[in-house]
Amino acid sequence: MDLPRSIQPRHLIAGGLALAVLAVGAAHGAGGISSHNSNAPVNYEADRIDLDDKANRVVLTGHVIITQAELRMTAARTVVDYTNNGSMKISLINSTGGVVVTRDNEKAVGDVASYDFNRSVIVMAGNVTVTRGTDVSRGARLVVDLKTGLTNFVGASSKPGVTSPSPGRVSGTFAVPDKKDGAK
Repeated sequence: MDLPRSIQPRHLIAGGLALAVLAVGAAHGAGGISSHNSNAPVNYEADRIDLDDKANRVVLTGHVIITQAELRMTAARTVVDYTNNGSMKISLINSTGGVVVTRDNEKAVGDVASYDFNRSVIVMAGNVTVTRGTDVSRGARLVVDLKTGLTNFVGASSKPGVTSPSPGRVSGTFAVPDKKDGAK
């Protein structure tokens, strides 16, 4: 499917990759966020891409893969809402269906992810697990406020039939470095 020149997929997907960088690095510090080259070319693949100019929406469905530099984000479906007043501006990106973001030894997994450009807030929800090397954090919802730099990881609620190592709480494991011989 050829997209009109007024819709530039590179710009549509760039915001999704910003989500990827932040979701992966958020629970473990900002080092991963600041070192990403957000100007690198963006590549995307999907089984289907639908453009709805009247609704100002692009929908990528089926094995969605988005890459930029060393980042990779996969999902079953990604919806990009935008405004187009002479130039396109992304307002909201929603990804659903087993969202996985990877970068080097970092990985974030959740059921859904959303990036609200107007509020500068990123949310990843539903069985969220963030790993960096051997460190692991788990919770129901990860919220990143880009304006304040505040990251909030919220625990899962206790629901009948839902199993969790720590219902209603954030859980995780941080690796402790080995002590060198002679160190106290």
